[in-house]
Amino acid sequence: MGTEKNLLVQVVGRNGKEIIKGGVEVSSEATLEDLKKVIYSRNKKFYLERQRLTLPLQPGQSRPTPVDESKKLKDQLSSDQPQVVFKDLGPQVSYKILFCFEYLGPLVIYPLFYFFPQIYTYVGLPLRKVTHPVQTYALYAWCFHYAKREFETFCIHRFSHATSPLSNVYRNCAYYWLFGALIAYFVNHPLYTPVSEKQMYVGLAISIVSQLSNFYCHIILKNLRSPDGKGGYQIPYGFLFNYVTCANYTTEIWQWIGFNIATQTVAGYLFLAAAGYIMSVWALQKHKRLKKTFDGKDGRKKYPRRFVIFPPLL
Repeated sequence: MGTEKNLLVQVVGRNGKEIIKGGVEVSSEATLEDLKKVIYSRNKKFYLERQRLTLPLQPGQSRPTPVDESKKLKDQLSSDQPQVVFKDLGPQVSYKILFCFEYLGPLVIYPLFYFFPQIYTYVGLPLRKVTHPVQTYALYAWCFHYAKREFETFCIHRFSHATSPLSNVYRNCAYYWLFGALIAYFVNHPLYTPVSEKQMYVGLAISIVSQLSNFYCHIILKNLRSPDGKGGYQIPYGFLFNYVTCANYTTEIWQWIGFNIATQTVAGYLFLAAAGYIMSVWALQKHKRLKKTFDGKDGRKKYPRRFVIFPPLL
């Protein structure tokens, strides 16, 4: 019996120009990963995580279809002229490194304002004479939160994508580090006026319970994926996920609500508003994606009726 011929795949950019002159030759049984490896062998700049390959746009199609990594190329590409559209995603960094750096900043910066009150004298303010209990408890809550995040990054999270654009490191670090410095500045300010003792304990209790709940939510999400992060979308069940699509975001928001009840600063509430908005956008996208994936048709499960992120408002 004869063997099937290899595929000669044309690799073009969005403008139609060839990225790899003359195309690349792959086995007839090749998959997306195989094709990426061949492209990398032809141009060492384009390592696998930097490549995004889609199918050519069809008439009436506005968004490109990604090449399915679970199927063979021959079953997806045109038999007459096999072609893929290449996009350079730019320099990449692993998500673990991205999260490590963005969380490390607040974990280091915040204590500086607490342990070195002379910082305020450099801007003409008096040296802090009294450290209120809430300032100490806020330090513990803050450091526990970001230490937990670092632990989750390396020991809990399973990422569906291995890498993120390098530019996200600068953007995310600017967001977390600047907000961390701003909140630390006001909570540890020498003229800071604390809330009542009752309000402080209520806020801290909400924060602690929410952080522990958030950790448990991440354990549930971890168990939905294989160690390599693959497995596709699944419906999370258990705990708050029985009622809310993104319970991990819900508990994250409540942790910051509790922290702000206890500390009561404008900077803290600004961070809460920004974080709440960002997570709400992510939650709406995930909720929509899960409802579309699990539509109850052709034997698929139907996604249960749930709140998106913040009952009963959303």
